Amino acid sequence: MNLQLTLTSLLFFTSAIAETFDSNPKFPCQPPHHSSFPFCNISLSTTKRALSLVSLLTLPEKISQLSNTAASVPRLGIPPYEWWSESLHGLADNGPGVSFNGSIASATSFPQVIVSAAAFNRTLWRGIGSAVAVEGRAMYNGGQAGLTYWAPNINVFRDPRWGRGQETPGEDPKVVSEYGVEFVRGFQEVKKTNVLKSSLGHDGHDDDDDDDGEGKLMLSACCKHFTAYDLEKWGNFTRYDFNAVVTEQDMEDTYQPPFQSCIEDGKASCLMCSYNAVNGVPACARQDLLQKARVDWGFKGYITSDCDAVATIFDYQGYTNSAEEAVADAIKAGVDINCGTYMVRHTQAAIDKGKVSEEQIDRALLNLFAVQLRLGLFDGNPKQGRYAKLGANDICSSSHRELALEAARQGIVLLKNDHKLLPLKKRHVSSLAIIGPMANNISSMGGTYTGKPCQRKTLFTELLEYVKKTSYASGCSDVACDSPAGFKEAVAVAKGADFVIIVAGLDLTQETEDKDRVSLSLPGKQRDLVTSIAAASKKPVILVLTGGGPVDVTFAKTDPRIGSIVWIGYPGETGGRALAEILFGDFNPGGRLPMTWYPQSFSEVAMSDMHMRADLARGYPGRTYRFYTGPEVYKFGTGLSYTEFDYEILSAPTRLGLSEVIPQDSSHKKLLLQKGEGELRYLQLNDLAVDSCESLRFNVRFSVRNTGEMDGSHVLMLYSRMPKVLSGVPERQLIGFERVHVRSSEMVEAEFVIDPCKHLSVANDVGKRVIPLGVHDLVLGDLQHSLSLEF
Repeated sequence: MNLQLTLTSLLFFTSAIAETFDSNPKFPCQPPHHSSFPFCNISLSTTKRALSLVSLLTLPEKISQLSNTAASVPRLGIPPYEWWSESLHGLADNGPGVSFNGSIASATSFPQVIVSAAAFNRTLWRGIGSAVAVEGRAMYNGGQAGLTYWAPNINVFRDPRWGRGQETPGEDPKVVSEYGVEFVRGFQEVKKTNVLKSSLGHDGHDDDDDDDGEGKLMLSACCKHFTAYDLEKWGNFTRYDFNAVVTEQDMEDTYQPPFQSCIEDGKASCLMCSYNAVNGVPACARQDLLQKARVDWGFKGYITSDCDAVATIFDYQGYTNSAEEAVADAIKAGVDINCGTYMVRHTQAAIDKGKVSEEQIDRALLNLFAVQLRLGLFDGNPKQGRYAKLGANDICSSSHRELALEAARQGIVLLKNDHKLLPLKKRHVSSLAIIGPMANNISSMGGTYTGKPCQRKTLFTELLEYVKKTSYASGCSDVACDSPAGFKEAVAVAKGADFVIIVAGLDLTQETEDKDRVSLSLPGKQRDLVTSIAAASKKPVILVLTGGGPVDVTFAKTDPRIGSIVWIGYPGETGGRALAEILFGDFNPGGRLPMTWYPQSFSEVAMSDMHMRADLARGYPGRTYRFYTGPEVYKFGTGLSYTEFDYEILSAPTRLGLSEVIPQDSSHKKLLLQKGEGELRYLQLNDLAVDSCESLRFNVRFSVRNTGEMDGSHVLMLYSRMPKVLSGVPERQLIGFERVHVRSSEMVEAEFVIDPCKHLSVANDVGKRVIPLGVHDLVLGDLQHSLSLEF
């Protein structure tokens, strides 16, 4: 969101932000002069209050609200408001809405989203959203943050080179969808008390938080970036001018499901349209897509552009002939607010030229004010409200930092562990060496959109807590590792230690917003560093990998001198502690990769090709575990443990009849057209009777036994393999996941509820959902169960 803002924009922001931050922030409806307006009357509905407010504004006042830095309306007692605050994995000051220049100087820094996603734990995800919301409200009370936050990022991690893949929950639409729902619900839902009740169990639901779009909000979450956005800068393409050409099939079952779930199930109160065009039309001008969210999915909230994404419609993409047309197209499409000042500067001229009407501006303002009203912004003094007691003591609290530690523990993934090198036994380790440019660098812990963490401890300093005789050498001066000048010192340090840990991988100099990678290999001479240290070490080394994007470490996977490989991603402020606990067996790893790790050869695939499905005729291998047909370094879902687990299917149907769910008056012609060689191949979902999907649901019950000697958590991942009765069927598809904790030698039972309409369906080539008929294989680990769907 760091588009180069114009000088005019910067001047506007500077003056308005200075007025916004105040340790005793001003608020609307302040007595005695400004509390009698109808929009201050809390007995009226949100809609009536919003209508009243809009009716009192002049046209210039209305236009002044169309920026993320909304201007004050002094005559109505309305102070300025900053819409842009960030909270991707903790409060961050990337946007102007959050400031750490006050009595609150830090906030809990949770692991980057890709790491928390690797835990595959819905309760954890909701807990993180809830904890960040508590800190957000506390900072708002201190005048250092707003109430509207532009997170989560729920774009699918389509290409491994994407610089912002780290911000997402990975490559699987179901996982991304469920993460988005849990985070948004935890973040937005009104809390019963002013203290987070439980770091992992409390769902934050409150009786007065209804789901009709009128309910109160603790904070506002924003699902971004809508849609098909996953390219920063690659080749001749930039995110500002890229046209994502997407098939209807891929749109329906890959790109759109996270946004649909975020709105329908998460009840998100904000949607952000992206920079890129989608099939020739800028995303912020795609009226069909934005209205689909409102009409078909029931979205009740405000739509913001990414920062100056309205400007890109004309300035970068040349879609319109003027700035006024760009503003008009965005507003008419459904955009309510522009991050930046483009709308503020060009809307009046657009109205004067007849491009857009004042009534259309009013519609945007109603959406904006409705969200502010649901947040309680017009309910009087916040220091007398529900969250009045939240303050500095609720930020960086012990429960939040413990939650951040638990997220890092659960998200770290063990990829290799030959001859059970790990866990290390403290009594057998007299000395350690930790080597690598990120081993003693706090800035590499957080990833993008990281604020000011509560504590600043590196991997090296945390390992010192376990082994006092721990030595450090960088090996390379930085992550780019352009020179081997530091190798000699690193080799010497390695030779003197009992065990050696090498930290390699990526940081934000390699992958970030506005920067995609061009290679999947370790940067610079990092591979040479790893192999040099492995050759010099007395025992097999432990390779720790950082970064959000996959790297091709085939050399390390096959090298016996590298005994273990651990991926920590960007583990947040407690990541060093979590890694140390895992290395020494105080925590048993159970994370799973939420993305495929491709070989370096995949970098030859055009990043600009948005097709998900493989096309062997043109040598295109497809993308993500669902459609990729090429070689892998590590599969989606890979993750080892220090113990072992066995599964058994306890109950599952073998046959499911679908004939009863077709309405009696359904046209048989439509069904006959699908027949191939006299046999019906699939059913279209829109052929099914209303509410029939619920009647088709069934349960699959498993037992999970820990057959090893160590307690541990395990992620169950249930896949389906569909009969290939139409083109574009996935190789396999995740239909259920659950993280369970099983004590050594004990067994637990788990159950998945399968909805065939959601889990056993696929989009056809015109983007319509269908259920393939025939044998569907349900796969859990090495177990396979056949289910016949019959008509």
